[in-house]
Amino acid sequence: MQVIEKIKDLKQEIKSHRNQGKTIGFVPTMGALHEGHLYLVDCAAQENDIVVVSVFVNPIQFNNPEDLKKYPRNLEKDSELLSRHNTDYIFAPDSDEMYPEEVTKTYDFGNLDKVMEGKFRPGHFNGVAVVVHRLFDIVEPDKAYFGEKDFQQLAVIRQLVKQENIPVEIIGCKIIREENGLAMSSRNQRLSPDLREKASLIYKTLKKAVEKSKNQTVLQVKRFVEERLKELNINMEYFEIVDSETLQSIKDWQESQNPRGCIAAYIADVRLIDNIAF
Repeated sequence: MQVIEKIKDLKQEIKSHRNQGKTIGFVPTMGALHEGHLYLVDCAAQENDIVVVSVFVNPIQFNNPEDLKKYPRNLEKDSELLSRHNTDYIFAPDSDEMYPEEVTKTYDFGNLDKVMEGKFRPGHFNGVAVVVHRLFDIVEPDKAYFGEKDFQQLAVIRQLVKQENIPVEIIGCKIIREENGLAMSSRNQRLSPDLREKASLIYKTLKKAVEKSKNQTVLQVKRFVEERLKELNINMEYFEIVDSETLQSIKDWQESQNPRGCIAAYIADVRLIDNIAF
C-alpha cells in the first residue's frame, strides 16, 4: 500500500494499471475511518483490481468553521486500518494540492440539494460536488462507493454524475451500525460512552416509526418521532419522510413507492444524521 500526496504521482500509478487492463475502485473519505468506511473498501476490493481511498477533509463543504476545526484527523491510524483492508493507494492531498486556485464552480441540482441537509447547511452540497468531481477527474475510477447513511449526499452524487456525464458507476452501500444501533460516523468519536448510548435512541425511534407507519398516517408518524425525541431531550433539527428518488417530502404513503425517513439531531454539540426505509 502506498500513501500518495501529489495528483501527478497518483495519476501516473493509475495510468500504469489502466495500461494493464485493471479496474479501479474508489472510496472517497474525510478520514477518521470506522467500520462503515472499511465496509466500503471491502466492497471495492471485491469488485475491482485496484482500490484507491482518498483521505481529505474538504474545507469547502463545511458551513460551520467550528465543525471543520473539530473534525477528527489521524492519517497514521487511518493508514494502519486501510493496510489491513486490501487498499492499494491512499490519496492524501492537502488543500493547496486540491484547490490551487479559488473555487468558483457552482452546480444546480434542482430541489435535491435544497431540502434537509441543504436547507440547514447552505453551500454544503456544492462543496461536496466540487470535491467529488475533482477526485473523479484525478482517479478516473470504474466504480465509486458511498454509504447510504449520507442518503441525500448519495442522491446528489448520482445526479452530479448524470449531469456531468462522468463515466463512473456509483455504488450505494448499506449503513453499518454499532451494536446499539447507532449509525457509524466519524463524529461518534466526539461522544462519550454515555452519549453514544443516548445517540442510539435516534435509530430506536426510527425503527418504532416504521412499525407505526403500518397503521398511521405520515403526519402521525412524524409527530411521534418529534415528540419521542423531545421526551428523550434530544435536540432534533429535522425529520422528514421523503421519496427516495426525489427527496421531496410526502404527505401520504401512496405518494411514494420507496419512502425514507431522514433525520438530523444533536447529541450535546455533536450533529448526527441517520435514515431508514419505510
